[in-house]
Amino acid sequence: MSNPEAQPDEVICEGRRAAGVELMEPREVPLGGPRAMPVRRTLPQRHRSLIGAWCFLDHYGPDLVSESGGMEVAPHPHTGLQTVSWLFTGEIEHRDSAGNVAMVRPKEVNLMTAGRGISHSEVSTPETTVLHGAQLWVALPDADRDTDPGFQHYAPAEVGGEGWRAHVFLGSLLGDSSPVTTFTPLLGAELVLDPGTTLRVPVDPAFELGVLVDLGSVSVGGADGVEASVADLAYVPPGGDELALVAGADGARLLVLGGPPFGESIVMWWNFVGRTHEEVVAYRAAWQEQITGPDGAVLPDSRLVAPGRFGVVPDQPLRPIPAPGLPNARLRERR
Repeated sequence: MSNPEAQPDEVICEGRRAAGVELMEPREVPLGGPRAMPVRRTLPQRHRSLIGAWCFLDHYGPDLVSESGGMEVAPHPHTGLQTVSWLFTGEIEHRDSAGNVAMVRPKEVNLMTAGRGISHSEVSTPETTVLHGAQLWVALPDADRDTDPGFQHYAPAEVGGEGWRAHVFLGSLLGDSSPVTTFTPLLGAELVLDPGTTLRVPVDPAFELGVLVDLGSVSVGGADGVEASVADLAYVPPGGDELALVAGADGARLLVLGGPPFGESIVMWWNFVGRTHEEVVAYRAAWQEQITGPDGAVLPDSRLVAPGRFGVVPDQPLRPIPAPGLPNARLRERR
């Protein structure tokens, strides 16, 4: 997914804390498309840019496609990251310049590795009437950020117990593990709790965790923890070997994300993750050179004769998305 903001930059978002848990509330941004489908963004924020290697989190829906126009994200570039797509409802077609064509469906994870550079598109299918899901990015460590582009798909089996069910799409949790390859240790799982359920989840004490609420409400950190509702993201610092969750009266559906603190500074702007201001400026220039003609107008993919760093998305008639203008200041490092 593209970051659609015309002037992507840091914003100040207030958080609440209790029992070591910090609650981050989302801000709404338009995704684009014919009616500017809104998404709720909780990462990055000014005071917290990453949870493990997770560096970007958008939550959207449930939206009636007849009202929102659905998802129509034309070809756009990425570097230095992996994208993770997870749907609750609907279906999206993914196409990328490495030649991968795949459907994003509920409870099936699609992970795209951008590495040194890739471009892709995401378009909801005509059959989709309700669109509801999350789009996440993972920063690649310095040693691996120029790796070859790639793509993985995995449909995790459901595991469960009294009052809870889970699908583990990255890493290991609750006795299940995902085979999907990542470049740093990561955790990603959908967890559904019945009303009033208390669940104590064993976790790696080296991991910091994020709990995104999709439906209902949950107390994160036990009975005295932070109360999180729809689209809130609760941050849990490393050090504990258990994640305590108490579902509200209507139950809860959550995404549990995590990993050890990333330990590297990144520069993230628009759809690029680099290490310096100059790198990101060069990525932007390479994309613009690839998609524009002599007159500066954006070309349709079918007329691109030099695929450049980011390649060309095959059989995609949508015109590539031009990069927004850079801010009048150096891009700052995020830690």
